[in-house]
Amino acid sequence: MFDSTCKFLAESFSSDFASWLIGEPIPLTELSPSELSLEPIRADALILLASEEYILHVEFQTEPDSNMPYRMADYRLRVYRRFPQKQMKQVVVYLTPSNSDYVYQTAFEIPGTRHEFDVIRLWEQPTQLFLESTGLLPLAVLTNTPDQAQTLRQVAERIDAVPEMRVQSNVAASTGILAGLTLERDFINQVLRKEIMQQSVIYQEWKEEFLQEGREEGREEGREEGRQEGRQEGKLEGEQSLILRLLNRRIGDVSPELRSQIQSLSLDQLETLGEALLDFTESADLVNWLQEHHAD
Repeated sequence: MFDSTCKFLAESFSSDFASWLIGEPIPLTELSPSELSLEPIRADALILLASEEYILHVEFQTEPDSNMPYRMADYRLRVYRRFPQKQMKQVVVYLTPSNSDYVYQTAFEIPGTRHEFDVIRLWEQPTQLFLESTGLLPLAVLTNTPDQAQTLRQVAERIDAVPEMRVQSNVAASTGILAGLTLERDFINQVLRKEIMQQSVIYQEWKEEFLQEGREEGREEGREEGRQEGRQEGKLEGEQSLILRLLNRRIGDVSPELRSQIQSLSLDQLETLGEALLDFTESADLVNWLQEHHAD
Protein backbone atom coordinates (compact mmCIF):
# COMPACT_ATOMS: atom_id res chain seq x y z
CA MET A 1 0.00 0.00 0.00
CA PHE A 2 2.70 2.52 0.96
CA ASP A 3 4.92 1.45 -1.95
CA SER A 4 2.12 1.85 -4.46
CA THR A 5 1.14 5.25 -3.02
CA CYS A 6 4.70 6.57 -3.34
CA LYS A 7 4.94 5.14 -6.84
CA PHE A 8 1.69 6.88 -7.78
CA LEU A 9 3.01 10.21 -6.47
CA ALA A 10 6.36 9.93 -8.24
CA GLU A 11 4.69 9.14 -11.55
CA SER A 12 1.94 11.78 -11.17
CA PHE A 13 4.22 14.58 -9.96
CA SER A 14 7.48 13.65 -11.66
CA SER A 15 8.71 17.26 -11.93
CA ASP A 16 8.34 17.77 -8.18
CA PHE A 17 10.26 14.57 -7.52
CA ALA A 18 12.92 15.50 -10.08
CA SER A 19 13.42 18.87 -8.37
CA TRP A 20 13.80 17.12 -5.02
CA LEU A 21 15.99 14.19 -6.06
CA ILE A 22 17.89 15.49 -9.10
CA GLY A 23 17.87 19.22 -8.37
CA GLU A 24 16.10 20.20 -11.60
CA PRO A 25 12.40 20.10 -12.56
CA ILE A 26 13.13 17.82 -15.51
CA PRO A 27 10.06 16.37 -17.28
CA LEU A 28 10.10 12.62 -16.68
CA THR A 29 7.95 9.82 -18.01
CA GLU A 30 7.46 6.32 -16.68
CA LEU A 31 9.90 3.68 -17.88
CA SER A 32 8.49 0.19 -17.79
CA PRO A 33 10.74 -2.54 -16.34
CA SER A 34 9.83 -4.56 -19.45
CA GLU A 35 12.00 -2.15 -21.44
CA LEU A 36 14.97 -3.62 -19.61
CA SER A 37 16.19 -6.96 -20.82
CA LEU A 38 15.38 -8.92 -17.67
CA GLU A 39 12.34 -9.29 -15.44
CA PRO A 40 12.27 -6.85 -12.52
CA ILE A 41 13.39 -8.05 -9.11
CA ARG A 42 10.38 -6.51 -7.42
CA ALA A 43 8.24 -4.49 -9.80
CA ASP A 44 5.63 -3.39 -7.25
CA ALA A 45 8.12 -1.12 -5.44
CA LEU A 46 10.20 -0.12 -8.46
CA ILE A 47 9.96 3.44 -9.78
CA LEU A 48 11.78 4.17 -13.03
CA LEU A 49 11.35 7.59 -14.66
CA ALA A 50 13.16 8.73 -17.78
CA SER A 51 13.99 11.90 -19.69
CA GLU A 52 16.19 12.45 -22.73
CA GLU A 53 19.30 12.53 -20.53
CA TYR A 54 18.36 10.97 -17.18
CA ILE A 55 17.00 7.79 -15.67
CA LEU A 56 15.65 8.27 -12.15
CA HIS A 57 15.38 5.08 -10.11
CA VAL A 58 13.66 5.43 -6.72
CA GLU A 59 12.85 2.81 -4.13
CA PHE A 60 10.62 3.71 -1.18
CA GLN A 61 11.04 1.52 1.89
CA THR A 62 9.15 1.32 5.18
CA GLU A 63 11.60 -1.26 6.58
CA PRO A 64 15.39 -1.70 6.28
CA ASP A 65 16.37 -4.07 3.50
CA SER A 66 19.67 -5.96 3.51
CA ASN A 67 19.27 -6.75 -0.20
CA MET A 68 18.92 -3.13 -1.29
CA PRO A 69 22.59 -2.52 -2.31
CA TYR A 70 22.54 -5.52 -4.62
CA ARG A 71 19.20 -4.46 -6.14
CA MET A 72 20.53 -0.97 -6.88
CA ALA A 73 23.69 -2.34 -8.51
CA ASP A 74 21.67 -4.85 -10.51
CA TYR A 75 19.33 -2.20 -11.90
CA ARG A 76 22.21 0.12 -12.70
CA LEU A 77 23.68 -2.54 -14.97
CA ARG A 78 20.32 -3.34 -16.54
CA VAL A 79 19.72 0.31 -17.36
CA TYR A 80 23.26 0.73 -18.71
CA ARG A 81 22.75 -2.26 -20.99
CA ARG A 82 19.60 -0.66 -22.42
CA PHE A 83 20.52 3.05 -22.24
CA PRO A 84 24.33 3.33 -22.04
CA GLN A 85 24.30 7.02 -22.97
CA LYS A 86 21.99 8.17 -20.18
CA GLN A 87 22.94 9.41 -16.73
CA MET A 88 21.26 7.57 -13.87
CA LYS A 89 20.25 8.78 -10.43
CA GLN A 90 19.40 6.10 -7.89
CA VAL A 91 17.83 6.88 -4.54
CA VAL A 92 16.48 4.77 -1.70
CA VAL A 93 13.99 6.69 0.45
CA TYR A 94 13.35 5.22 3.89
CA LEU A 95 9.99 6.40 5.20
CA THR A 96 10.03 5.46 8.89
CA PRO A 97 12.76 5.95 11.53
CA SER A 98 15.18 3.10 12.06
CA ASN A 99 18.54 2.59 13.78
CA SER A 100 19.43 -0.29 11.48
CA ASP A 101 22.78 -0.13 9.73
CA TYR A 102 20.97 -0.97 6.49
CA VAL A 103 19.40 2.50 6.24
CA TYR A 104 22.92 3.96 6.11
CA GLN A 105 24.24 1.67 3.36
CA THR A 106 25.03 3.64 0.22
CA ALA A 107 27.12 1.16 -1.76
CA PHE A 108 27.20 -2.38 -3.08
CA GLU A 109 30.68 -3.80 -2.76
CA ILE A 110 32.28 -7.11 -3.64
CA PRO A 111 35.94 -7.77 -4.50
CA GLY A 112 36.75 -5.77 -7.62
CA THR A 113 33.36 -4.05 -7.85
CA ARG A 114 31.80 -1.09 -6.08
CA HIS A 115 28.54 0.69 -6.91
CA GLU A 116 27.25 3.74 -5.05
CA PHE A 117 23.74 5.17 -4.71
CA ASP A 118 21.99 7.78 -2.60
CA VAL A 119 19.97 7.17 0.54
CA ILE A 120 17.42 9.58 2.03
CA ARG A 121 16.14 9.01 5.54
CA LEU A 122 12.93 10.97 5.38
CA TRP A 123 12.79 11.64 9.12
CA GLU A 124 15.99 13.69 8.76
CA GLN A 125 14.68 15.92 5.95
CA PRO A 126 13.53 19.53 6.56
CA THR A 127 9.76 19.79 6.50
CA GLN A 128 9.49 23.12 4.69
CA LEU A 129 10.82 21.68 1.43
CA PHE A 130 7.90 19.24 1.30
CA LEU A 131 5.32 21.94 2.02
CA GLU A 132 6.38 23.89 -1.07
CA SER A 133 5.56 21.29 -3.76
CA THR A 134 2.13 19.77 -4.31
CA GLY A 135 3.51 16.34 -5.17
CA LEU A 136 5.64 16.19 -2.02
CA LEU A 137 2.91 17.24 0.44
CA PRO A 138 1.95 13.64 1.36
CA LEU A 139 5.52 13.01 2.57
CA ALA A 140 5.73 16.10 4.81
CA VAL A 141 4.32 14.46 7.93
CA LEU A 142 7.14 11.87 7.79
CA THR A 143 9.92 14.49 7.77
CA ASN A 144 11.91 16.07 10.59
CA THR A 145 9.01 17.88 12.23
CA PRO A 146 8.61 18.46 15.97
CA ASP A 147 4.83 18.19 15.66
CA GLN A 148 3.45 15.73 13.13
CA ALA A 149 -0.14 16.62 13.95
CA GLN A 150 0.46 20.30 13.22
CA THR A 151 2.30 19.42 10.02
CA LEU A 152 -0.69 17.39 8.87
CA ARG A 153 -2.90 20.42 9.49
CA GLN A 154 -0.54 22.56 7.39
CA VAL A 155 -0.63 19.97 4.62
CA ALA A 156 -4.45 19.93 4.75
CA GLU A 157 -4.54 23.71 4.32
CA ARG A 158 -2.32 23.52 1.26
CA ILE A 159 -4.37 20.67 -0.20
CA ASP A 160 -7.53 22.75 0.15
CA ALA A 161 -5.83 25.49 -1.88
CA VAL A 162 -5.11 23.18 -4.83
CA PRO A 163 -7.39 24.46 -7.62
CA GLU A 164 -7.87 21.25 -9.60
CA MET A 165 -10.25 18.84 -7.86
CA ARG A 166 -8.68 15.67 -9.28
CA VAL A 167 -5.22 16.68 -8.07
CA GLN A 168 -6.61 17.77 -4.73
CA SER A 169 -8.33 14.43 -4.12
CA ASN A 170 -5.29 12.37 -5.17
CA VAL A 171 -2.94 14.34 -2.92
CA ALA A 172 -5.38 14.18 -0.01
CA ALA A 173 -5.81 10.42 -0.30
CA SER A 174 -2.04 9.86 -0.61
CA THR A 175 -1.49 12.04 2.44
CA GLY A 176 -4.03 10.06 4.43
CA ILE A 177 -2.43 6.75 3.52
CA LEU A 178 1.16 7.81 4.31
CA ALA A 179 0.16 9.68 7.48
CA GLY A 180 -1.14 6.33 8.71
CA LEU A 181 2.47 5.27 9.25
CA THR A 182 2.76 7.61 12.23
CA LEU A 183 -0.63 9.09 13.20
CA GLU A 184 -3.91 7.62 14.42
CA ARG A 185 -6.55 7.05 11.78
CA ASP A 186 -9.22 8.94 13.74
CA PHE A 187 -7.07 12.07 13.83
CA ILE A 188 -6.23 11.81 10.12
CA ASN A 189 -9.93 11.59 9.28
CA GLN A 190 -10.61 14.67 11.39
CA VAL A 191 -8.00 16.75 9.57
CA LEU A 192 -8.41 15.54 5.98
CA ARG A 193 -11.79 15.80 4.29
CA LYS A 194 -13.03 12.28 3.66
CA GLU A 195 -15.34 13.27 0.82
CA ILE A 196 -12.35 14.66 -1.07
CA MET A 197 -10.19 11.59 -0.48
CA GLN A 198 -12.94 9.24 -1.65
CA GLN A 199 -12.85 10.77 -5.13
CA SER A 200 -9.22 9.80 -5.61
CA VAL A 201 -7.94 7.07 -7.90
CA ILE A 202 -5.38 6.01 -5.31
CA TYR A 203 -8.06 5.85 -2.60
CA GLN A 204 -10.20 3.54 -4.72
CA GLU A 205 -7.21 1.32 -5.50
CA TRP A 206 -6.25 1.24 -1.82
CA LYS A 207 -9.84 0.43 -0.85
CA GLU A 208 -9.98 -2.45 -3.31
CA GLU A 209 -6.60 -3.74 -2.12
CA PHE A 210 -7.76 -3.49 1.50
CA LEU A 211 -10.98 -5.34 0.75
CA GLN A 212 -9.21 -7.98 -1.34
CA GLU A 213 -6.82 -8.65 1.53
CA GLY A 214 -9.81 -8.96 3.81
CA ARG A 215 -11.60 -11.33 1.45
CA GLU A 216 -8.55 -13.58 1.25
CA GLU A 217 -8.20 -13.64 5.03
CA GLY A 218 -11.91 -14.34 5.35
CA ARG A 219 -11.79 -17.16 2.83
CA GLU A 220 -8.88 -18.76 4.63
CA GLU A 221 -10.61 -18.51 7.99
CA GLY A 222 -13.81 -19.77 6.41
CA ARG A 223 -12.00 -22.78 4.97
CA GLU A 224 -10.47 -23.61 8.35
CA GLU A 225 -13.75 -23.21 10.17
CA GLY A 226 -15.49 -25.14 7.43
CA ARG A 227 -13.31 -28.18 8.00
CA GLN A 228 -14.42 -28.27 11.61
CA GLU A 229 -18.04 -27.13 11.58
CA GLY A 230 -19.33 -27.27 8.02
CA ARG A 231 -18.52 -25.19 4.97
CA GLN A 232 -21.32 -22.60 5.12
CA GLU A 233 -21.19 -22.11 8.86
CA GLY A 234 -17.42 -21.84 8.74
CA LYS A 235 -17.56 -19.22 5.99
CA LEU A 236 -20.08 -17.19 8.01
CA GLU A 237 -17.95 -17.30 11.16
CA GLY A 238 -14.84 -16.47 9.16
CA GLU A 239 -16.59 -13.41 7.69
CA GLN A 240 -17.75 -12.34 11.17
CA SER A 241 -14.22 -12.64 12.50
CA LEU A 242 -12.85 -10.64 9.57
CA ILE A 243 -15.42 -7.84 9.99
CA LEU A 244 -14.68 -7.55 13.72
CA ARG A 245 -10.96 -7.40 13.05
CA LEU A 246 -11.37 -4.70 10.41
CA LEU A 247 -13.68 -2.72 12.70
CA ASN A 248 -11.06 -2.84 15.44
CA ARG A 249 -8.60 -1.25 13.01
CA ARG A 250 -11.06 1.49 12.03
CA ILE A 251 -12.92 2.44 15.23
CA GLY A 252 -11.30 0.52 18.08
CA ASP A 253 -12.83 -2.16 20.29
CA VAL A 254 -16.40 -3.14 19.43
CA SER A 255 -18.81 -3.33 22.37
CA PRO A 256 -20.43 -6.69 23.29
CA GLU A 257 -23.83 -5.35 22.19
CA LEU A 258 -22.58 -4.35 18.74
CA ARG A 259 -20.62 -7.58 18.45
CA SER A 260 -23.82 -9.53 19.11
CA GLN A 261 -25.67 -7.57 16.41
CA ILE A 262 -22.87 -8.23 13.91
CA GLN A 263 -22.98 -11.94 14.67
CA SER A 264 -26.70 -11.94 13.87
CA LEU A 265 -26.13 -10.66 10.32
CA SER A 266 -26.46 -12.87 7.29
CA LEU A 267 -23.51 -13.58 5.02
CA ASP A 268 -24.82 -11.09 2.43
CA GLN A 269 -25.23 -8.42 5.11
CA LEU A 270 -21.70 -9.05 6.39
CA GLU A 271 -20.30 -8.61 2.89
CA THR A 272 -22.22 -5.35 2.53
CA LEU A 273 -20.90 -4.17 5.89
CA GLY A 274 -17.37 -5.01 4.75
CA GLU A 275 -17.78 -2.64 1.81
CA ALA A 276 -19.16 0.12 4.02
CA LEU A 277 -16.81 0.02 6.99
CA LEU A 278 -13.88 1.69 5.21
CA ASP A 279 -15.83 4.93 5.59
CA PHE A 280 -16.40 4.44 9.33
CA THR A 281 -14.43 6.64 11.72
CA GLU A 282 -16.25 6.05 15.01
CA SER A 283 -18.66 3.66 16.71
CA ALA A 284 -21.63 5.88 15.83
CA ASP A 285 -21.09 5.05 12.15
CA LEU A 286 -21.46 1.35 12.91
CA VAL A 287 -24.55 1.93 15.08
CA ASN A 288 -26.20 3.95 12.31
CA TRP A 289 -25.40 1.30 9.71
CA LEU A 290 -26.86 -1.47 11.84
CA GLN A 291 -30.01 0.57 12.48
CA GLU A 292 -30.45 1.24 8.77
CA HIS A 293 -30.11 -2.45 7.99
CA HIS A 294 -32.52 -3.49 10.77
CA ALA A 295 -30.12 -5.74 12.61
CA ASP A 296 -31.82 -7.38 15.60
